[in-house]
Amino acid sequence: MDELRAFKDLKIFDYVLFDIIVVAISLVVSVFLINFIISKFFQRTNFIEERKEKTIESVVRSLTKYTASISFILYIVSQFVDNFGSILAGAGVAGIIIGFGAQSLIKDILAGLFIIYEKQLHQGDFITINNTFNGTVEEIGLRSLKIREWSGKLLTISNGEIKQIQNYNIDRMRVIERVVVSYRENPDTVWTVLELACEKINQEFVSCLKRDPFNEIIEPFQLFGITSLNAQLRGYEYTLIGLVDDQYYWSTAKEARKIVAKALFEAKINLAEERVLVNQVNGKDNGPIQ
Repeated sequence: MDELRAFKDLKIFDYVLFDIIVVAISLVVSVFLINFIISKFFQRTNFIEERKEKTIESVVRSLTKYTASISFILYIVSQFVDNFGSILAGAGVAGIIIGFGAQSLIKDILAGLFIIYEKQLHQGDFITINNTFNGTVEEIGLRSLKIREWSGKLLTISNGEIKQIQNYNIDRMRVIERVVVSYRENPDTVWTVLELACEKINQEFVSCLKRDPFNEIIEPFQLFGITSLNAQLRGYEYTLIGLVDDQYYWSTAKEARKIVAKALFEAKINLAEERVLVNQVNGKDNGPIQ
């Protein structure tokens, strides 16, 4: 009798194990098919921006992965716990999650949902997190955010730890360059040279300038003016600005600096230099005055 009972138990266990394997394979295949279909769908369409398409793909991958994992765990538990459905209904899903000590997980998921719903960032955006971490958004998940730093390192941050997001790729970006010139330079000459530099930037990077719905340039590169008469006790500060399309921000800013530097060099305009005043009393050097 005992041997017969053991044989039946073993047979039941084999059936349960087989069902678990089948469910696992089905979930893996389902996740793969959903992600594959979404990817192919966006490859064949172009009715929304590419960055938004990548963001949706990233969110779907994260959602399907977590849904499949949680469903699989609950299925396994249900195979070995009697009346699991009644227990689950009686205790409540929220109570079970809190009972397992997953408060931080709930915090991360809720924060992730708000980030996605409020469209604070998209995949491919260059961002600064908490005034500390800088990088390009590589993956947006329900629990965490992955950004690739300029050095190449991949940084993973829990969504619940994100307090502040500075996004450099939201619709428009203003290039702001400041030049501090020596007091000895004629302001009229400097003004003329910088205006000519702005004209050259506009000619070479007209395709990068931000445009309105009527295809008119909103704000070309221009000399904003003298923004300081005594910048850090060194000289006159001139500021140049220009509104560009966010995807061209970094490349345009880099080339704009090069054009300005070359214009100042060719005009033989000296930039401000660090000055140290020496205090001498009775012919003795008493050191620099800060």
